[in-house]
Amino acid sequence: MAAIIFKCPNCGGDLRFEPEKQTFQCEYCLSEFSEEQMNQSAFGQKDETGQPEKEMSPEESVGVYSCPSCGAQIVADETTAATFCYYCHNPVVLTGKMKGEYHPDGVLPFEIDRERALEIFEKWIGGKKYIPEEFYSQDQIEKLTGVYFPYWLYGCQVEGKLEAEGTKQKASVSGNMRIIQTEQYAILRNGTMEIENVTRNALSKANKKLVEGVMPFEMKKLQSFQMGYLSGFLAENRDVGQERFTTEVEKEIKGFAENSLKSQVSGYDSVQIRSKDLRIVDPQWRYVLMPVWTLTYVDKKRDKVYYFACNGQTGKVCGELPVDSGRLARLFATIFVPLFAVLLIVGYFL
Repeated sequence: MAAIIFKCPNCGGDLRFEPEKQTFQCEYCLSEFSEEQMNQSAFGQKDETGQPEKEMSPEESVGVYSCPSCGAQIVADETTAATFCYYCHNPVVLTGKMKGEYHPDGVLPFEIDRERALEIFEKWIGGKKYIPEEFYSQDQIEKLTGVYFPYWLYGCQVEGKLEAEGTKQKASVSGNMRIIQTEQYAILRNGTMEIENVTRNALSKANKKLVEGVMPFEMKKLQSFQMGYLSGFLAENRDVGQERFTTEVEKEIKGFAENSLKSQVSGYDSVQIRSKDLRIVDPQWRYVLMPVWTLTYVDKKRDKVYYFACNGQTGKVCGELPVDSGRLARLFATIFVPLFAVLLIVGYFL
């Protein structure tokens, strides 16, 4: 099955994408290359046989791959698109996973490297108490992983028209009479709204809180997809189609557009909507990969997975921390029990 690595044209070493410099760097001779250079034929993406990469058939999308560097077998599930060889630790891109309809339209490259992600993690847990030591042990921290998660982006135009009737009332007093004057107005509001980058998670096995909690991303930095960006990171391919979200997203967008039109109607004592027409024009879905640093922790006693996630572009953090019940129990024993005993004694003498 097709698995490739990106080789340095100077020494033959493996290339990895460096988020801090936004370049591709050789681990051995430290040569650096730009995206434009990576697109040149000198980098010759080869599979384990030394031949140019080939299209992968659907039945080959799951199973065992051969590492192009050492020949070790790599087991990957149906959504894994980039990983590491467990034997030689070289980055491996499973190129066939990104072909045809699964070829991403774009990618947001990592801007935060692993060292910076670790600093953000340590700062995040620094002020938090009663966390199990296993959560931030050296073995656990080594599991911090940069992952490209798949997302769907939706964009369209919304043409909206709103017809309503507004009323204004004026009160006046004439002798013993209170006079209320009511004026009625025809209200018409219409316009076109541009909608961009409504985001949905495209991986069913992903923790929803994790992949959505790190949003938003800066979509202006979206790049055309290049396989080289995946080198040195894990990557997941989508297994959820955009059709699952179409009805939900269109309803959300129409509601937003309607509220926007209504917000333009002001200065009336009351407003009654007579009719509304909201039409979506030129809807488009784009499939993109976006960067997230992740760390998970399995609490076997509670059978629950806790996690830390960091936006690999902006540094925004989300997560759920475990609590060490033993440390809480010791706190209770050393502080609250003695305090309770003192209060009992004081209450006895009083």
